[in-house]
Amino acid sequence: MSAASGPLSGIRVVELSGGLAPPTGIVGYGPAYAGKLFADAGAEVWLVEPPAGDPLRRWSAAGADLDGRDGALFRFLAASKRSLTGALGDPEVDRLVAAADLVIEGLPAGTVEAAGLLDQPGLVVLSISPFGRGPWQDRPATEMTVQAECGSISARFYPEAPPLQAGGRIAEWAGGVFGAPAALAAVRHAHRTGAGAHIDVSMAESMCVCTNLFVDLMMSLAGRPPLGPPAASGGEFPAIEQTADGWVGFNTNSAQMFQDFLVLIGRADLTGDRTIRSDPARRPELERSAREWCMARTTDEIVEEAALFRIPCVPVGHGGNLPSNPHLSERGAFTKGPDGDFVLPRPPYRLNGAVLPEPGPAPAVGADNGAVPDSTRRAQGPSASRIGNRLAPSALPMAGLKVLDLTCWWAGPGATQLFAGLGADVVHVEAAQRMDGMRPAAALLFADRDQWWEYSSFFLSINVNKRGITLNLDDPAGIEAVHRLIRWADVVIENYTPRVMDRFGLDEKGVHAANPDAVVVRMPAFGLDGPWRDRVGFAQNMEAMCGMAWVTGIPDGPPRLPRGPCDPMGAMHGAFATQAALVARETTGRGQFVEAALLESGLNVAAEQVVEASAYGAAPRRDGNRSPGAAPQGVFACGPDGNEGWLAVSVATDDQWEGLRRALGAPPWASDAALDSAEGRAAAQDDLEKGLAGWAAGQDAGPAADLLLAHGVPAAAVYDFRAVSEHPEFVARRFFEHFDHPVVGHHPVFGMPFRYSGIERWVHSPAPTLGQHNHEVLTEVLGYTADEVADLERREVIGTRPLGV
Repeated sequence: MSAASGPLSGIRVVELSGGLAPPTGIVGYGPAYAGKLFADAGAEVWLVEPPAGDPLRRWSAAGADLDGRDGALFRFLAASKRSLTGALGDPEVDRLVAAADLVIEGLPAGTVEAAGLLDQPGLVVLSISPFGRGPWQDRPATEMTVQAECGSISARFYPEAPPLQAGGRIAEWAGGVFGAPAALAAVRHAHRTGAGAHIDVSMAESMCVCTNLFVDLMMSLAGRPPLGPPAASGGEFPAIEQTADGWVGFNTNSAQMFQDFLVLIGRADLTGDRTIRSDPARRPELERSAREWCMARTTDEIVEEAALFRIPCVPVGHGGNLPSNPHLSERGAFTKGPDGDFVLPRPPYRLNGAVLPEPGPAPAVGADNGAVPDSTRRAQGPSASRIGNRLAPSALPMAGLKVLDLTCWWAGPGATQLFAGLGADVVHVEAAQRMDGMRPAAALLFADRDQWWEYSSFFLSINVNKRGITLNLDDPAGIEAVHRLIRWADVVIENYTPRVMDRFGLDEKGVHAANPDAVVVRMPAFGLDGPWRDRVGFAQNMEAMCGMAWVTGIPDGPPRLPRGPCDPMGAMHGAFATQAALVARETTGRGQFVEAALLESGLNVAAEQVVEASAYGAAPRRDGNRSPGAAPQGVFACGPDGNEGWLAVSVATDDQWEGLRRALGAPPWASDAALDSAEGRAAAQDDLEKGLAGWAAGQDAGPAADLLLAHGVPAAAVYDFRAVSEHPEFVARRFFEHFDHPVVGHHPVFGMPFRYSGIERWVHSPAPTLGQHNHEVLTEVLGYTADEVADLERREVIGTRPLGV
């Protein structure tokens, strides 16, 4: 399959270059990565850039000397695209937009509106910005202040440093990762109906989904106890541990995994104590035992020994060691760039068993000037601004799509959450004998309540709008029922380790034997082949292995987990791949098969490390709250005793530096003329941060941030992740919506991290209780009689209470 014949080859995309400061300090990864996802799948993607070229061409996070060449990251993101120089309003650019299905942009708010793009019939516009359209659309922002506002930074609080950002500009990547599948759904809808759409992605909302771990909802379920200061801790345990020759990343999401971990590290004497994990007084003892055991062994020895216990454990990855990892090498997860001078990850999914085509080269600036096609877009219906205030459920972009959801935990359910929110009929399957693991893992705080398994803030958040049933697949009657559901479904999706579905005969061949027209989607952690095929993996392992943890933390400290992004980002990659397969089914008339490995999604989001390490011999490393391209930048304690909050400050441009000086009254420590340049400020970061820390100590975080913002300086009072549903910007954009659940009651849950023209509300029904829709689905969808359903209930093929807990 060549790129030109990929599943999205009939789609034309225009990507309007925004990028590096000035004026915003946002680098522009989000729009560029969204465009890359379309280009990888065969769409015709045009990069519209200024005559001097997209600023990303001159970017290196590692500070490499590019010697006049385009940067390696740009060449990764712009592979297979075309280049046109100009701007909106230029005749050739406007002619290209008039022929496009989709415009992707990260320009200042109001730009595409003023150019009339939202009034063009049938056009889909994807906007990606720090806070989305709304009260804060013009607020100065950088990656750092976005993370501070959405609560992400406050969730990463360790004794050795102020609250920490997640490294690697994850919020920027998240904007593109969430925007692309929503945009593809809108384009497919436009092709069917002629209706355009505006999709307005907030990076802050995307980062909230990725890293806040639904703690706000958990606090609501607990009755909103008073919030004291977030407690500094050593982080998750076990998580990342140093070895004799490197680092490993553990994960023990279940009680059994933790008990097995104790045996692994030689502390079988502690396995009978079920409270030891939550007892802070015992934490040092556990940490010491784990540290001593790990430091006596190599990384490879620990990974292999943990695998014997089926404990999720991986080597901590970075730009230097990932391409040589044996599993990734056998999977062919990396390839050479078109210019042959660096390594890059392949797209994070396969279609019908084949990797997507090798990427073409990135275009030279203006390489396609004068070659704009003389054509019109396929969709010619209503514009985004004339769709109206509300789309009827039948008009939602995925209305009519039937999805059999055999997923669990987060990444799989996150993909089907998008489908359900966009109107698909999603039936989520568990078993009374083995409910979705996310229920018990995230509900133990409420173990003293009746139906405690319904109190999982994770499950309640990522399974809204779905129907839920139980089926015991160890019983032939359960297999018969799931086969009937397969015959009903357009999409069958699962994310267990491969051996689970293989055991039930529900691999790709088994599903297609029952329904040749289905799109079968499998989302295992490590993929369907390779030596780690059957190993268990969760988001924490993926973050450790793909490189995200390597760039999170202080320079002399251990790598730290970003806390969550690999699952929702894997979900969105899976959702994009599923839709590409649906397009292929519509084109070919045949069922399709998607493999979307969770780890390979993470490798793409953390691609900068491998790309720059292989191109320049240097890659980004963890640097606390500093970031390339911004100085000074940090998180500072406010108040004389640090009790007036934390202030995040990030200066990415010369104008912002002048604004900071004015706001602070031109203090002596900021007066040196050498500080007028970014290079001078970067060289003086230690002194600048010392000066800012001294100033912040006499301030309250909220008023201090307001003062800096009034002078055009990106700043934020670090928001508490435990109460983000009260954030004024989230309230204004209706990011959180309330649901009424039959067991847990009335609570807030976030919708999608984007506004979609015509969709006023995302949450139409709460997450299902265990087996809530057994009778409805079995009788109305599958045609069982009431007596047959009663018999299934009696035989415990179905049920509404978990067995064995």
